[in-house]
Amino acid sequence: MTSASEESKTAAILSSAFRAFAAYGFRKTSMDDIAKGAGMSRPAVYLHYKNKEAIVRELTQYYYDEKVILVAEALAGEGSLPEILAGAVQAQSQGMAEILASPHGLEMLDATKSMSTDIVQEGEAKLTRLYADWLRHEDSAGRAHLPVGPDEAAKTITTSLKGIKMTASSAEEFEQGISQLATLLGAALEIR
Repeated sequence: MTSASEESKTAAILSSAFRAFAAYGFRKTSMDDIAKGAGMSRPAVYLHYKNKEAIVRELTQYYYDEKVILVAEALAGEGSLPEILAGAVQAQSQGMAEILASPHGLEMLDATKSMSTDIVQEGEAKLTRLYADWLRHEDSAGRAHLPVGPDEAAKTITTSLKGIKMTASSAEEFEQGISQLATLLGAALEIR
């Protein structure tokens, strides 16, 4: 069991690393930059993480752990299907505009993809299962019209979100894309 002090140090390192990667890019960020931003010595950072790649993996895991919780909460909310779906999509996309707005956002996404493929795949699978379970429930309750099965529809949702994330050239384009996706999918699911 980790102590509160250790959790605080880990949080400081991760926060510092995120800020440094956003400001300088993954390649140009040094462990010294991360240590300074965390208010620690470089050897102290190495006690927690062996290298920048390990930090990227931890940031990726944290990102997906948070998204699974936020999406589950949004899908459990009240409202019409389009409202609930829009809330879930917004929850899943929260923070991405900030990454894309940073000078090295695309580099950060590439680093995450190449160093954390297993974590990304597992995180995307968990999110897909959340949407599938929600769609299955809404369909069985007679609230949703599913032109395809819930698993296929859920995969379409998560794949579409990932596609928007990977192709958006700006934070504004990303925000517009996810808003349009939520509106289109929500309208398609509603029973007429």
